[in-house]
Amino acid sequence: MISENLQLILPSLPENINLVEKFVEDICDEYNINNTYFGNILVTLTEAVENAMVHGNGRNPDKNVQIIFTSKPDGLSFVVKDEGEGFDVNQIPDPTDINSNTDESKGRGIFLIRSLADEVKFLENGKTIEILFKISSINSEMAIDRINQLKKYSGTKETTSSSQNDIKKSS
Repeated sequence: MISENLQLILPSLPENINLVEKFVEDICDEYNINNTYFGNILVTLTEAVENAMVHGNGRNPDKNVQIIFTSKPDGLSFVVKDEGEGFDVNQIPDPTDINSNTDESKGRGIFLIRSLADEVKFLENGKTIEILFKISSINSEMAIDRINQLKKYSGTKETTSSSQNDIKKSS
Protein backbone atom coordinates (compact mmCIF):
# COMPACT_ATOMS: atom_id res chain seq x y z
CA MET A 1 0.00 0.00 0.00
CA ILE A 2 1.24 3.44 -0.94
CA SER A 3 1.61 5.99 1.84
CA GLU A 4 -0.90 8.83 2.13
CA ASN A 5 2.10 11.16 1.78
CA LEU A 6 4.86 10.76 -0.79
CA GLN A 7 7.69 12.98 -1.89
CA LEU A 8 9.85 13.14 -5.00
CA ILE A 9 12.86 15.45 -5.26
CA LEU A 10 14.32 16.05 -8.71
CA PRO A 11 17.36 18.05 -9.84
CA SER A 12 16.32 20.56 -12.53
CA LEU A 13 17.34 18.43 -15.49
CA PRO A 14 14.97 17.89 -18.45
CA GLU A 15 15.49 14.12 -18.42
CA ASN A 16 13.95 13.98 -14.92
CA ILE A 17 10.49 14.83 -16.28
CA ASN A 18 9.96 11.14 -17.07
CA LEU A 19 10.23 10.37 -13.33
CA VAL A 20 7.09 12.46 -12.81
CA GLU A 21 5.15 10.03 -15.02
CA LYS A 22 6.21 7.03 -12.91
CA PHE A 23 5.32 8.95 -9.71
CA VAL A 24 1.83 9.75 -11.05
CA GLU A 25 1.31 6.22 -12.40
CA ASP A 26 2.11 4.65 -9.04
CA ILE A 27 -0.27 6.97 -7.19
CA CYS A 28 -3.09 6.56 -9.73
CA ASP A 29 -2.70 2.78 -9.70
CA GLU A 30 -2.91 2.71 -5.92
CA TYR A 31 -5.98 4.97 -5.79
CA ASN A 32 -7.67 3.35 -8.83
CA ILE A 33 -7.83 6.64 -10.73
CA ASN A 34 -9.53 6.41 -14.12
CA ASN A 35 -7.82 7.31 -17.40
CA THR A 36 -9.39 10.78 -17.68
CA TYR A 37 -8.22 11.89 -14.27
CA PHE A 38 -4.87 10.17 -14.77
CA GLY A 39 -4.33 12.26 -17.92
CA ASN A 40 -5.32 15.47 -16.15
CA ILE A 41 -3.02 14.74 -13.23
CA LEU A 42 -0.10 13.75 -15.46
CA VAL A 43 -0.33 16.77 -17.78
CA THR A 44 -0.85 19.19 -14.89
CA LEU A 45 1.97 17.85 -12.77
CA THR A 46 4.38 17.57 -15.70
CA GLU A 47 3.63 21.18 -16.64
CA ALA A 48 4.09 22.40 -13.06
CA VAL A 49 7.40 20.54 -12.67
CA GLU A 50 8.67 21.76 -16.04
CA ASN A 51 7.74 25.36 -15.11
CA ALA A 52 9.54 24.94 -11.79
CA MET A 53 12.67 23.59 -13.49
CA VAL A 54 12.77 26.12 -16.33
CA HIS A 55 11.29 29.32 -14.92
CA GLY A 56 11.74 28.80 -11.17
CA ASN A 57 15.17 27.19 -11.03
CA GLY A 58 16.47 28.56 -14.33
CA ARG A 59 17.46 25.06 -15.50
CA ASN A 60 20.13 24.99 -12.78
CA PRO A 61 20.84 21.28 -12.06
CA ASP A 62 22.08 22.26 -8.59
CA LYS A 63 18.54 23.39 -7.70
CA ASN A 64 15.81 20.87 -7.00
CA VAL A 65 12.11 20.62 -7.60
CA GLN A 66 10.14 18.94 -4.82
CA ILE A 67 6.81 17.20 -5.41
CA ILE A 68 4.75 16.32 -2.36
CA PHE A 69 1.69 14.10 -2.74
CA THR A 70 -0.96 13.97 -0.02
CA SER A 71 -4.19 12.02 0.02
CA LYS A 72 -6.81 14.30 1.56
CA PRO A 73 -10.48 13.72 2.38
CA ASP A 74 -11.51 15.91 -0.56
CA GLY A 75 -9.07 14.48 -3.11
CA LEU A 76 -5.45 14.14 -4.14
CA SER A 77 -3.10 17.05 -3.49
CA PHE A 78 0.18 17.66 -5.27
CA VAL A 79 2.51 20.43 -4.13
CA VAL A 80 5.35 21.46 -6.44
CA LYS A 81 8.13 23.63 -4.97
CA ASP A 82 11.15 25.16 -6.65
CA GLU A 83 14.20 27.01 -5.29
CA GLY A 84 13.76 30.11 -7.44
CA GLU A 85 12.78 33.69 -6.68
CA GLY A 86 9.08 33.16 -7.29
CA PHE A 87 6.73 35.18 -9.47
CA ASP A 88 3.48 37.12 -9.37
CA VAL A 89 0.83 34.86 -10.91
CA ASN A 90 -1.30 37.94 -11.63
CA GLN A 91 1.39 39.20 -14.03
CA ILE A 92 1.21 36.07 -16.21
CA PRO A 93 -0.64 36.87 -19.45
CA ASP A 94 -3.77 35.01 -20.47
CA PRO A 95 -2.80 33.02 -23.58
CA THR A 96 -6.43 33.00 -24.73
CA ASP A 97 -6.62 36.83 -24.85
CA ILE A 98 -6.61 37.68 -28.56
CA ASN A 99 -6.13 41.39 -27.77
CA SER A 100 -2.90 40.77 -25.87
CA ASN A 101 0.35 41.91 -27.48
CA THR A 102 2.44 39.37 -25.59
CA ASP A 103 4.01 36.17 -26.84
CA GLU A 104 1.09 33.72 -27.00
CA SER A 105 3.22 30.91 -25.54
CA LYS A 106 3.60 32.80 -22.26
CA GLY A 107 1.12 31.66 -19.66
CA ARG A 108 0.13 28.45 -21.45
CA GLY A 109 1.43 26.24 -18.64
CA ILE A 110 -0.49 28.09 -15.94
CA PHE A 111 -3.57 28.09 -18.18
CA LEU A 112 -3.30 24.30 -18.64
CA ILE A 113 -2.82 23.70 -14.94
CA ARG A 114 -5.84 25.83 -14.02
CA SER A 115 -7.96 24.20 -16.73
CA LEU A 116 -7.22 20.58 -15.83
CA ALA A 117 -7.08 20.74 -12.02
CA ASP A 118 -10.02 21.20 -9.69
CA GLU A 119 -8.25 23.71 -7.46
CA VAL A 120 -4.93 25.57 -7.78
CA LYS A 121 -3.17 27.71 -5.17
CA PHE A 122 0.01 29.69 -5.68
CA LEU A 123 1.97 30.04 -2.43
CA GLU A 124 5.28 31.51 -1.24
CA ASN A 125 5.27 34.22 -3.93
CA GLY A 126 4.87 31.64 -6.69
CA LYS A 127 7.67 29.29 -5.58
CA THR A 128 5.07 26.74 -4.54
CA ILE A 129 1.92 25.60 -6.30
CA GLU A 130 -0.67 23.31 -4.73
CA ILE A 131 -2.83 21.38 -7.18
CA LEU A 132 -5.92 19.51 -5.97
CA PHE A 133 -7.92 16.89 -7.82
CA LYS A 134 -11.28 16.23 -6.15
CA ILE A 135 -11.63 12.58 -7.01
CA SER A 136 -13.83 11.41 -4.15
CA SER A 137 -17.07 11.95 -6.09
CA ILE A 138 -15.72 10.05 -9.07
CA ASN A 139 -14.68 7.15 -6.86
CA SER A 140 -18.08 7.05 -5.16
CA GLU A 141 -19.90 7.06 -8.48
CA MET A 142 -17.62 4.34 -9.76
CA ALA A 143 -18.19 2.31 -6.60
CA ILE A 144 -21.99 2.62 -6.89
CA ASP A 145 -21.84 1.67 -10.57
CA ARG A 146 -19.74 -1.40 -9.78
CA ILE A 147 -22.05 -2.41 -6.93
CA ASN A 148 -25.09 -2.01 -9.21
CA GLN A 149 -23.46 -4.10 -11.91
CA LEU A 150 -22.77 -6.86 -9.38
CA LYS A 151 -26.30 -6.63 -8.00
CA LYS A 152 -27.78 -6.70 -11.50
CA TYR A 153 -25.72 -9.78 -12.24
CA SER A 154 -26.85 -11.46 -9.02
CA GLY A 155 -30.48 -10.30 -9.37
CA THR A 156 -30.63 -8.15 -6.21
CA LYS A 157 -31.94 -4.58 -5.80
CA GLU A 158 -29.73 -1.76 -7.13
CA THR A 159 -28.00 0.73 -4.84
CA THR A 160 -29.54 4.21 -4.89
CA SER A 161 -27.95 7.61 -4.43
CA SER A 162 -29.15 7.64 -0.79
CA SER A 163 -26.70 4.81 -0.21
CA GLN A 164 -23.82 7.00 -1.41
CA ASN A 165 -23.11 8.29 2.09
CA ASP A 166 -22.53 4.75 3.31
CA ILE A 167 -20.08 4.13 0.49
CA LYS A 168 -18.25 7.45 1.08
CA LYS A 169 -17.92 6.67 4.78
CA SER A 170 -16.48 3.24 4.09
CA SER A 171 -13.95 4.39 1.48
